[in-house]
Amino acid sequence: MEAKTQTKTESKNLQVVTDVVCPFCGTLCDDLKIIKDGNTIVDTMNACVIGNEKFKSAQDGHRIMTPLERDDNSAEFTPVSYDYAIEKAAQILAKAKRPLFYGWSSTSCEAQEVGNELAELCGGVTDNTASVCHGPSVLAIQTVGAPCCTLGEVKNRADLIIYWGCNPVHAHPRHMSRYSIYPRGFFTERGFKDRTTIVVDPRPTDTAKQADVYVPVEQGKDYELLDALRTALRGEKIEQEVVGGIPREKIVELGELCKSKKFGLLFFGMGVTQTTGKHRNIDIAISFVADMNKYTKFNLIAMRGHYNVSGSGQVMSWQSGFPFAMDFSRGYARYNPGETAANDILARGECDAAFVIASDPGAHFPVSSMKYYARIPTVCIDPHYTPTTGVSSIVMPSTIVGVEEEGTAYRMDNVPIRCRKVADAPEGILSDHEILERLYHRVKELKGEAGGQH
Repeated sequence: MEAKTQTKTESKNLQVVTDVVCPFCGTLCDDLKIIKDGNTIVDTMNACVIGNEKFKSAQDGHRIMTPLERDDNSAEFTPVSYDYAIEKAAQILAKAKRPLFYGWSSTSCEAQEVGNELAELCGGVTDNTASVCHGPSVLAIQTVGAPCCTLGEVKNRADLIIYWGCNPVHAHPRHMSRYSIYPRGFFTERGFKDRTTIVVDPRPTDTAKQADVYVPVEQGKDYELLDALRTALRGEKIEQEVVGGIPREKIVELGELCKSKKFGLLFFGMGVTQTTGKHRNIDIAISFVADMNKYTKFNLIAMRGHYNVSGSGQVMSWQSGFPFAMDFSRGYARYNPGETAANDILARGECDAAFVIASDPGAHFPVSSMKYYARIPTVCIDPHYTPTTGVSSIVMPSTIVGVEEEGTAYRMDNVPIRCRKVADAPEGILSDHEILERLYHRVKELKGEAGGQH
């Protein structure tokens, strides 16, 4: 697609591409300007430091430029063609009895759709990165629902922002300036002067330093504090003098502050989902928000990390009814997080092949899980060298969605946004979608050939 707006600067070679979406975090900022010299990205405007690096890294020397095959007896890789790599990968997946498909969170919904169909064709398990971040949020929402809204509503209406167990200053650098605290909205014309910010975190983070109220909850005591807050909202006495490291009087004050606002928003992160309590923490957080709606308008939004992890859950849900940890080994979709999640399967050694795309479990999974991954036949699709590509059997490079390829992604508030292409990919590099399409058709042929022999 041609850039929507391209205005030339003083230099004849420089161009500015406007209205670009940043494919890094779940904020999906859509107001970037990319400065190009021919096909080379030389600078960005409006992007945070991480978003800037995302665009710059597309053309640095760390890219994988050709498919690779790892020698079984060493860590050495041999360059191969795409045809060879796709055939080899298809053979691995077609022969596997229970392959694991993992990742999906940093690629387009179009690629995710084909990937899930491939997993179903292979009778495998497909899982996205939610299983190690906001999976507990999904479980809680499935249990008690979720009062949600869009980030646009937050910008225009919210006069109370609560960041609980997250640090957007570092994880989502433009979140506060675009949507929550600093922007001027329709009903928040004075920006941050019309808002009150509360940060609940065991550590005095850089986000906490900008808060009007900082609540230093004791590590792992989020559930207890939320429970006490609900008690205070009901006007009942909190029996303990201190709950989660917070004095009883402070909790009552916090509850009264929340009730005094017109529109509140609870943003929560992995500090709540991946600590003691897990999905029960989110369960009671949702219940707290529901209680607040008896007094004022209140919503919550999960601070999703990868730019399209929300999209992966959406695609899996409309295809098969489940948002992650989806198992096709019985011929139909099953869902049992803790049993059918990627790390659990690797830790128990239950898969006989693995396929990783748009994520890097080698940098985040336990060593024991990755040791097993390194022992079985594996396929990894990634534009860059990562710890995961280093221990994979077949590695295929791909284009970067939102930089070199178009694609749909879902923002953290589940609003779909179309990412744009701003530069051409290195010559000969295929997209995730094309690689998956070719794999799907080849595996289908191999499955058919095998079926005809029986």
